[in-house]
Amino acid sequence: MAVSIGSRRVGEREPVYVIAEIGLNHNGSVDLAMELIDVAADSGAQAVKFQKRTPDISTPEHMKSTLRETPWGTMTYLDYRYRVEFSREQYVEIGDYATLRGLDWFASPWDEPSVHFLEDLNVVAHKIASASVTDLEMLRTLSATGKPIILSTGMSTLEQIDRAVAVLDPEKLIILHATSTYPLPPEEANIRMIPALQLRYPGIPIGYSGHERGLQISIAAVALGAVAVERHITLDRTMWGSDHAASLEPQGFDHLIRDIRVVGEAMGDGIKRIYPGELAPLSKLRRVDA
Repeated sequence: MAVSIGSRRVGEREPVYVIAEIGLNHNGSVDLAMELIDVAADSGAQAVKFQKRTPDISTPEHMKSTLRETPWGTMTYLDYRYRVEFSREQYVEIGDYATLRGLDWFASPWDEPSVHFLEDLNVVAHKIASASVTDLEMLRTLSATGKPIILSTGMSTLEQIDRAVAVLDPEKLIILHATSTYPLPPEEANIRMIPALQLRYPGIPIGYSGHERGLQISIAAVALGAVAVERHITLDRTMWGSDHAASLEPQGFDHLIRDIRVVGEAMGDGIKRIYPGELAPLSKLRRVDA
């Protein structure tokens, strides 16, 4: 089964759907967000993804007054969350720019008002962050939009994922295997979960959301059958912010998509056949006919 997002289809026998996760790597700057949109488009991604919060609701109570050192000085964690949130007008600006660059765009809402905020902007899909897998009330609100839903599964048990899947429309659902360690060490990647999720949720497209350094694990995920790949992008991994170190810089992201396309094409359909390129060696090298 394939799920349509905008004009593209995500599923087996379709080109791998690559999502450039901008998240909060824009550090509250529209100009930086647009530069990252350019990186995604120039590399050949299909989508860019942001994060949308209502900080008073989505910030855990015990974190709100925690002090944080930021480029704008020392501030509470709650004030920092407000500092990096885009307004409606800013989202319209970056959303329009992403569309002009040929990209789908959407975000991970972290609370129900953010779902309504994004719906008002007519996003083509919604992404459920791993932290929100157990927020079944918000998941029901997302399902009611009728939009395609992409569900990340980091820091979640199979039972928690089962409960989330049960409240979502399986015909509009894409599940991403993920481990929410930033940066992700190889021994925690567990990408054999991709075929395991395919068996557990037959008919639902399964992809991969990666937070590792480098490209190898994401490329191997495609070889294991991932039909979508999401990776964070940044202009510079040394920039301030919690996600930059686990992100790909422009050249790395460009190489990732290049290699994903090669592996995706090489996957084939699993039907054994003699290819045209084999006919000349066959005539020269095979001594005994069947």
